[in-house]
Amino acid sequence: MSKSIPPLTFTPVESIPSIVDRVRKTFHERKTKPIEYRLVQLRKLYWGLKDNEEALVEACRLDLGKSTFESYVSEVDWCKNDIIFVTKNLQKWAKDEKAPDISLMNAAVSPKIRKEPLGTALVIGAFNFPIQLSLGPFIGAIAAGCTAILKPSEVSPHTAAALQMIIEKSLDPSAYGVVQGGVAETTELLNQKWDKIFYTGNGTVGAIIAKKAAETLTPVALELGGRNPSIVTKNADPRLAARRLLWGKVMNAGQVCLTVNYVLIDKEILPAFLAELKPALEDFYPEGAKKSSDYGRIVNKRHFNRIKSLLDHSHGKILYGGSMDEEDRFIEPTVILIDDLSDSLMQDEIFGPLLPIYPVDDLDEAIRTANEVSHTPLVVSTFGKKQETDRVLREILSGGASVNDCYFHGIIPTLAFGGVGQSGQGSYRGQASFDCFTHRRSITSTPSWVESLLGVRYPPYKGKLGTYRMMAGLKPNFDRQGRVGSNIIRRVLTLGGGDVKSSLGRYLVLILGEFKLI
Repeated sequence: MSKSIPPLTFTPVESIPSIVDRVRKTFHERKTKPIEYRLVQLRKLYWGLKDNEEALVEACRLDLGKSTFESYVSEVDWCKNDIIFVTKNLQKWAKDEKAPDISLMNAAVSPKIRKEPLGTALVIGAFNFPIQLSLGPFIGAIAAGCTAILKPSEVSPHTAAALQMIIEKSLDPSAYGVVQGGVAETTELLNQKWDKIFYTGNGTVGAIIAKKAAETLTPVALELGGRNPSIVTKNADPRLAARRLLWGKVMNAGQVCLTVNYVLIDKEILPAFLAELKPALEDFYPEGAKKSSDYGRIVNKRHFNRIKSLLDHSHGKILYGGSMDEEDRFIEPTVILIDDLSDSLMQDEIFGPLLPIYPVDDLDEAIRTANEVSHTPLVVSTFGKKQETDRVLREILSGGASVNDCYFHGIIPTLAFGGVGQSGQGSYRGQASFDCFTHRRSITSTPSWVESLLGVRYPPYKGKLGTYRMMAGLKPNFDRQGRVGSNIIRRVLTLGGGDVKSSLGRYLVLILGEFKLI
């Protein structure tokens, strides 16, 4: 244990209710509602991260063998940048919004949307990016004005302990806290009443959390994984596809929910694609992955043996890699050619540095296969011509997608990220993190002077229906066959533009032409 990182100590189960009650009481006191309070807490968290960067990087190295580069880029600096972005934009996000699409009849009551914090939130982090996936949603909860409890993953114990140290030193203890533990402690947390639960992890646990939350109608955000396909068409650039997919598999030793789980590749381009994999591996790790300080390790022996078992039971042919060292928790980046969708590597999310390649005859087969394996993966990536990649996006539903890359959309910190169906629900990052923990509250204010206009709503109603329809009724612009009709007068007045914006441009051109200015 590093001197700067305290040992991980599980929270006594019997103390959990009182911890939750403390932060819930603080929320009901409205202490966290002022924007300035939230900003101060976020700024303090920033400096807590900044002052403990070395401890966090060391924790990531001990837990996952992460390189210093990956620890800063995907963990520490990611969260610091997130805080800076949120603090710069929070005032804007939190302002009341003028309600859209309000008719003249309803404008007098000044409809608006007010952003209210949901209440007390529980954030359950994941082991693979133990800082980013814990603090990302936690930052959103603070920004929204919620009180919150963080439950880091005990599978990355050094990072969990470091996060607790930073949060308890940096943030208001009456509003925010950390609970450490495993199944027993998490079960007790789920027995408490929450106003939002945010969980990152696997689908099995996600289903348990969703079921428990449903008992109290608690909203949940579930960031789950999935069997993510990558489709490489015959018109793809084989070198770019090989390098970019391989990068996605070696990042964090493949322990990335976003990364490709298997590749569906046109047989025509398969030889060229395979020929590019070995040079790419040699470029990434000139002396081999095991000797490289840039290549991570599997988080623990249980996950090591799980990944090893998937490879041991595969009937595929290992093309590159395959070496392992259990004591070092090392698994070499491994490419496997498979010819059977029932192969062990296709049955579940791999979450490790194994890359199965499944050749297909054409794009039709690739799309059909991807939908059979999982109809709602977290990510679909595709390489090829625009016409081909557009078709993939149309015909495969996923949480997110990257064209001609592995998961670029997932590394943009201000782009909303989340799953769909089996891969999760809800999204966060950037403004979406604020929205995730916010209730959009519709508010109107009815002045006394409109009372005469409201007479139509009061009984008796005899003779009032026609008046109401005249005030609020809308007329369709389509016929009984669903066809949109053409309004001759409107088209004449708008010079054929059909709308005000288009017609203004046409009138401008007409005027400039009349005065010979164009």
